[in-house]
Amino acid sequence: MSEPRSGALRPVAGIDIGTNSIHLLIASVDPELRSFSVLLTEKSTTRLGERDPVSGDLSPEAIERAFTTLRHCRELAASHGVDPGDVVTAATSAVREAPNGREFLQSIQEQLGLAVDLVSGPEEARLIYLGVLSGMSFGEKPHVIIDIGGGSTELVLADASDSHALTSTRIGAVRLQRDFVQDDPIPAKRVTFLRAFIQGALEPAVLKVRQGLKRLGDQPVMVATSGTAMAIAAMAAADEARPPLRMQGYRVSRQKLDQIVERLLGMTPAERKAHPALNERRAEIIVPGALILQTAMGMIGAEELVISERALREGLIVDWMLRNDLIVDRFAFQSSIRQRTVLHQAQRYGVDVPRSERVAALAIRLYDQSHGLLHQDDGQGRQLLWAAAMLHSCGQHINVGAYHKHTWYLIRHGDLLGYSDSEQLMVAAIARYHRRSLPKKRHESWQLIEGREQRRTVSAMALLLRLAVAMDRRPQKVIADCVLQANAENGIAIQLLPLTAEVDLNLERWSLRSCESYVEESLGLTLQVS
Repeated sequence: MSEPRSGALRPVAGIDIGTNSIHLLIASVDPELRSFSVLLTEKSTTRLGERDPVSGDLSPEAIERAFTTLRHCRELAASHGVDPGDVVTAATSAVREAPNGREFLQSIQEQLGLAVDLVSGPEEARLIYLGVLSGMSFGEKPHVIIDIGGGSTELVLADASDSHALTSTRIGAVRLQRDFVQDDPIPAKRVTFLRAFIQGALEPAVLKVRQGLKRLGDQPVMVATSGTAMAIAAMAAADEARPPLRMQGYRVSRQKLDQIVERLLGMTPAERKAHPALNERRAEIIVPGALILQTAMGMIGAEELVISERALREGLIVDWMLRNDLIVDRFAFQSSIRQRTVLHQAQRYGVDVPRSERVAALAIRLYDQSHGLLHQDDGQGRQLLWAAAMLHSCGQHINVGAYHKHTWYLIRHGDLLGYSDSEQLMVAAIARYHRRSLPKKRHESWQLIEGREQRRTVSAMALLLRLAVAMDRRPQKVIADCVLQANAENGIAIQLLPLTAEVDLNLERWSLRSCESYVEESLGLTLQVS
């Protein structure tokens, strides 16, 4: 393995050889930001879990499917410039348990040149934790992560700094379907048996998680990842008037999950395959997978699931970064997810980052001085304002004309890790309304903001960003500070302080005065500039 070059983007590939599928992820690792962006993902259904019923060996057909897929993965990695030593490959439950599993991995090494790590159940759980950690802000709360694979279910208790329970249980969607489902739809008695079997199997893992929760002393957030959870979330989202563009951060209530499970139990295989949220292979194994998810959620006592699109394959990339000293402090890595993902997007779209940082600093300065005057925000809007300020000009990557609209589109359809779908919509709208017209009912960007409080936040933060952008008119920094306060004329006064005594700020004052009508229309306040 060659040493990571300082400052140079480094392509790295992660391959997850699972019970049902083989997943490939090719990432671009940034040594300076100590983060990665996803370049390509691929998934192929190889069904390694369909082992010989007598010997338990991986079948020749499954091995051939796996070899075909792994050749494809190797070629894709090479085409993206990935060094062979930077292709990180892990095999999980099906290979772990098969008598000929190690022979299979030796053949992969000899014929394809891929070194495969045969990971244990707890190690699989650790990698899943790292993957989830890379794309979701944990905050101060403990999180219970569930990953339902084809042959095993991993249950993890963790927070932003470390894992506190890493468990793996030998129940999975493919295993239960193969061992216990003969009739489809599944008869009521068999459903009752499956629920009892799943509960019994999960009991040791759940007990370990509960013991950890007692020590941590807080109500956990339950996170679900991988195929079963993604399919359930897609079914839930399909019932909504405005389905989200992505599943990352999507929430499924326990009541909604119960409804979906009951619906699935009553569907025929043909009806499941016809559902737009389920592909053919997922439709075959979704029922036992859904029963595992429902049972685990009940045993943990969670009322809601949060979906993570990241799992083991992303965990392989994070683990590679840890081993190459690109991440020293996991807590620092986790706590800066939002900042890193915003900077990634800024770099991707050629944003003038130093200038955006100036605008963001001015916007935050105005925010801190204007509580009770221009906004009543409790703190959430401050983070959204910073992100919108950093990305407000990214639409110029498409066209300078009406770039605020292009900015909305790029942020709306981008990948902002650590932000929920609703927060991402708010960031996009704040950036969109930093210039030209105020929000209007006919605007899609406004229609997608749900609830009066969210719209109030967007309006207030967008006005602050408008003022900050108006103050930054030159390529170089000329403003040392801005002072905002209420005046005696039912309005606000903003004083601009020059960076040096020689700087004339008439241009910035003129630009700021152009915002007078927007301040008055939004809040009924006058704006005085000096």
